[in-house]
Amino acid sequence: MTTQILLVEDDETIAMGIAFALEKEGYHICRVSNIKEAKGYLNEEIALIILDLNLPDGIGYSFCEYVRTKSEVPIIFLTVRDEEEDMIRGLDMGADDYITKPFRMRILLSRIQAVLRRTQKEETHILECKNIKLDKNQGRVYKQDEELILSKSEYKLLLLLMENKECTISRERILDYLWGIDGTFVNDNTLTVMVKRLREKIEEPTEKLIQTIRGVGYRLEA
Repeated sequence: MTTQILLVEDDETIAMGIAFALEKEGYHICRVSNIKEAKGYLNEEIALIILDLNLPDGIGYSFCEYVRTKSEVPIIFLTVRDEEEDMIRGLDMGADDYITKPFRMRILLSRIQAVLRRTQKEETHILECKNIKLDKNQGRVYKQDEELILSKSEYKLLLLLMENKECTISRERILDYLWGIDGTFVNDNTLTVMVKRLREKIEEPTEKLIQTIRGVGYRLEA
């Protein structure tokens, strides 16, 4: 699968040059020029974000903070702002690297490869939340090391929640996800029943893991 990179850069000449060089290396580039467009491209398929600081509708720091409330996708700042405090601020808020303009394309490529190698190495097939452990390779779920028997839909729902731990997932997104996975229609009431059954299997009587966000959806909390 081609690695997708979100490039947020309002200078068309620079953006075209970066996109051309990265596409030659086999990357797929989603190129946008402002924060509003960038938010529309933010999804689980984006493997890395290259982010300018000075954008027409705001500053890159604000988009970085927005991303960090939703995802751990790696971010590389690429900007003319070369002051030490700017670099420290960017790294402190969760950026993985900070490159100043002008830059050499080979250096940018090297930094991108280094960040992707590091983050991909950190990826694990084991997901955990309190005493619940999900092994994606085996397709098994354990509670205090005792295997739980889940239906296919319950497993897919738990996987979605654990991959987005601490994030609220709308009912609509969950329904779309289950529709796409199973190829069968899952209505709103069925989802409520499914969540109830999953809670009975993974939660303790005194501890809730799946939180209902009224009018929105659900969130798995550690």
